[in-house]
Amino acid sequence: MAARHQVAEKDVNKKQKSKIFDKYGSWAVVTGASDGIGREIAIRLGEAGFNLVLVARRQKLLEEVGQILAKKYNIMIEIIAVDLSEMSGIQAVVKRTQDIDVGLLVASAGFGASGYLVDTKIEEQLIMVDVNCRAVVALSYHFSRRFVERKRGGIILMSSLFAFQGVPKAAGYAATKAFVQTFAEGLRLEVLPFGVDVVASAPGPIHSGFAKRADMQMGMGQMPKDIAQEMLNALGYYTTVRPGWLSKFLEASLFPLPRWARSRILGIVMKGMTRHHERRKSY
Repeated sequence: MAARHQVAEKDVNKKQKSKIFDKYGSWAVVTGASDGIGREIAIRLGEAGFNLVLVARRQKLLEEVGQILAKKYNIMIEIIAVDLSEMSGIQAVVKRTQDIDVGLLVASAGFGASGYLVDTKIEEQLIMVDVNCRAVVALSYHFSRRFVERKRGGIILMSSLFAFQGVPKAAGYAATKAFVQTFAEGLRLEVLPFGVDVVASAPGPIHSGFAKRADMQMGMGQMPKDIAQEMLNALGYYTTVRPGWLSKFLEASLFPLPRWARSRILGIVMKGMTRHHERRKSY
């Protein structure tokens, strides 16, 4: 189901337009836009002057975000409430945007699952692969073809600190992010000659709805507002951005180590964030 919020004045105030708007405007598609990083990116893009296609599962939250942004930034909003783990959801996004001049895709929809693989539900693991990988490839395929044809465009894909090594108690999630990281690196070189930019964003711990759905108890972390603008600023300049001071600190700490050592260290971190799993088993 889709709905549109539109202010009477369609033209965005020129003072709001930024360099990123001039390069990729006038519409951006943001998946996972109902909360967390996706919502914050949508806010920043609205401020920059973009009309927005907001995609997520929760219609009510999307409507609330859309109404706020339409009123505050004098922009047009298209709401698409779908489940990207299903091909019908991906097809709905493609269909609803076919007549919109989209110049930027931010594929921030995704989630994690924590715990030893053998203790998790296989259905949840496979849905995670569908959202984190399958939907990313499908939407990147569709919009990169459009961007190549129009000779300009931008794609932001969500990698992670976990993408660069295996992580015990998050083996499936880390693998999906490794896939996105590698996919972004290759895709960037494919479409760059046609004026299309791709960047992988690899943040560290972020306080959002992610930890709750992943059943993790996160301690130190940054807020989405701390990293959103840096992600946007990196597009067109870098292959990978590690936004925020915490991401950079963790990268610097882990980078000199071999992969096996990074895996063990992050395994200890994950053990701490999932300690409540063991307490539940003991009851």
